[in-house]
Amino acid sequence: METRLDRYEGARERKIEQLRQLIKESKYIVFLGGAGVSTESGIPDFRSGEGIFNQESGLSYRPVDIISHSFFEAHPEEFYDFYRRKLCYPKARPNKAHRALVRLEKQGKLKATITQNIDNLHQMAGSTTTIELHGSVFRNYCLDCKETYTLDFILKSKGVPHCTKCGGIVRPDVVLYEEHLEHENIDNAVKSIKKADLLIIGGTSLTVYPAATFAQFLKSDRVVIINKSSTYLDLQAMLTIHDSIGAVLDEAISKYIPRKKPAAKSTKTSSKSVSAKTRSSSKATSKTAASKKSASKTKAASKSASKSTKSSTAAKAAKAKTTSKSSSRSSSKTKKKD
Repeated sequence: METRLDRYEGARERKIEQLRQLIKESKYIVFLGGAGVSTESGIPDFRSGEGIFNQESGLSYRPVDIISHSFFEAHPEEFYDFYRRKLCYPKARPNKAHRALVRLEKQGKLKATITQNIDNLHQMAGSTTTIELHGSVFRNYCLDCKETYTLDFILKSKGVPHCTKCGGIVRPDVVLYEEHLEHENIDNAVKSIKKADLLIIGGTSLTVYPAATFAQFLKSDRVVIINKSSTYLDLQAMLTIHDSIGAVLDEAISKYIPRKKPAAKSTKTSSKSVSAKTRSSSKATSKTAASKKSASKTKAASKSASKSTKSSTAAKAAKAKTTSKSSSRSSSKTKKKD
């Protein structure tokens, strides 16, 4: 459902321009997304007319009941039959919304991508700031020994998948109804929103808790809603756009991605330079040491030669003295004889 304002000529373009301006002014943006972010990748959402909850489950149970903790424990075979058919889309690929958010992250503005989806598409697109509130179908683990398994293992197994090491049941690392979210993920999401100067909420009807309440932690009123259907926050948000989230984000977020600074090269060069300086310094030190050593030897040799000269001179003087005395005595004796 679109708002009446969206129908006016030029209204959508003005809203896109307003979103561009909000992004330009912001330094710490947080994105909160739901199932609507992945519909353009061929993954159905839950609550729309064609959503999973309005589809035939193929079983004698309602879809909303099947993806609950109590159903998983009571009817594991039926759970996995539905899970493989309706919740796993290994061939799905990131769409414009995912790629636009990655651009925003690389521009240094998007600090956290909080998702309620379990499809791993944000990470496939290149996001490094993703907080997965409801887990991922790509992660699976044994309930007994905690051995981990891939999505491929689940899809290729028959019936209830069992651990190849201990035989325990392997379950997906996703949060089912009646289960609690990981406290660490909630804490990280809330901390990010508290720091944000712009919160963009997209592809979610804001009916799933606790994500539906996250906007209250924003310290300002700078909230943007991008969703095809209405949400309870539409009238409180600074900007509301009822349109395709992929199209809106792709238009609003600049295609420019700043080049990474060649930090590694400069470090390498710096390292080489330092290394060269060190070697040069080492050589200089060696030369100085060798020079000092040579000078020391020369000095020692000079001292030795000086001592030797002095010794030789003293010896000559003593000899001359002895000769003089001897000559004097001889002369004295001659005089006496005369």
